[in-house]
Amino acid sequence: MTKTEQKLLLVDGMALLFRAFYATSATGQYMFNDEGIPTNGVNGFLRHLFTAANYFNPTHLAVCWDMGSKTFRNELYEDYKGNRSAPPDELIPQFDLAKEATTAFAIPNIGVQGFEADDCLGTIAHQVKDQLEVIILTGDRDILQVLDNNISVALLKKGYGNYEVETKDSFIEKRGYHPKQLLI
Repeated sequence: MTKTEQKLLLVDGMALLFRAFYATSATGQYMFNDEGIPTNGVNGFLRHLFTAANYFNPTHLAVCWDMGSKTFRNELYEDYKGNRSAPPDELIPQFDLAKEATTAFAIPNIGVQGFEADDCLGTIAHQVKDQLEVIILTGDRDILQVLDNNISVALLKKGYGNYEVETKDSFIEKRGYHPKQLLI
């Protein structure tokens, strides 16, 4: 298989899980497993994951996760993301369930304590971009700053299977500046 035929889909696990959870929890539509643990977020997360895998048809797939609420950025700026509220109680047990489900499908879970999923997504993408095509799946526009040759970002849109795919060239054409110049 040549470089251009190999494709890595990197998934922002937290973005998909939160999106799926809030899409159903707003109306009180929770699913529960046999132990009484809510699973609506996990169900939607898996649906997003497999829909994207079918759509983009990657040869490789991995999911990146935030590993706690504190990162090295909190050491630099104490109030980093200080305006965010804690996740709902119904979502908290679903973090581990989503990772367990991903593992059950033999999909690697990647996360580093003290770093955000975006840090892992960007680092991996830049490390492998010369070997294969990389698509980052997320709902978070902050990651657009990593767009480069062979790195694109698929932004989730409403529903399942709806994506706005950004490339370095499309970004520059729309905005008039390079993705590396994007200030977050």
